Amino acid sequence: MSAIADRYRRHAEAFERKVAAVRAEQWTNPSPCQAWNARDLVDHIVSMHGYMLRPVDRELSPAPSVKDDPLAAFQSARADVEAVLGDPDLAGVECDTPNGRMPVEQQIDEVVSDDMPLHGWDLARATGQDDTMDPEDVERLWSSTTAIPAELMEKYRTPGAFGPGVEVFGPEVKIPDDASRQDRLLGLIGRDPGWAAPG
Repeated sequence: MSAIADRYRRHAEAFERKVAAVRAEQWTNPSPCQAWNARDLVDHIVSMHGYMLRPVDRELSPAPSVKDDPLAAFQSARADVEAVLGDPDLAGVECDTPNGRMPVEQQIDEVVSDDMPLHGWDLARATGQDDTMDPEDVERLWSSTTAIPAELMEKYRTPGAFGPGVEVFGPEVKIPDDASRQDRLLGLIGRDPGWAAPG
């Protein structure tokens, strides 16, 4: 298994555990992403899985909708992406992305795979689960995010810059320098580490 496929598997397993732990009455809970509730977070992740399949002329397999069964919808989308990562010919297909031309597996790694630990935090915080991120992921994401050039970071923070309704990062939340690396990462991407659901 490639390092990218292995990392994707770890991220997907952790996200799936959080989805499976959400109680039925929690799916409408608000989340740290202001416009989304808990179900919307999963819908976003599933939709991004579908987007990752386009360069290899595939689409998400028939499955229950996120509205009807969030866990089954995610599991099916995960299987579709893992099938691509498990096929060297598909994983190596070159595709155009906002960050330049790259292999499909690299786009998966940098987009939906990296999204799962972050939105996993959102989902955990929205539903009262353990929101501790893997320290290895925190360090890697911190390094890659702080390396983003200022002009590109500004574009990431501009709603709609990559398409209607697309917002990559929110405005930076200032976090003390002596805070944990996880909290500083969250602040950098526009999350308030102290966010709590209303009430």
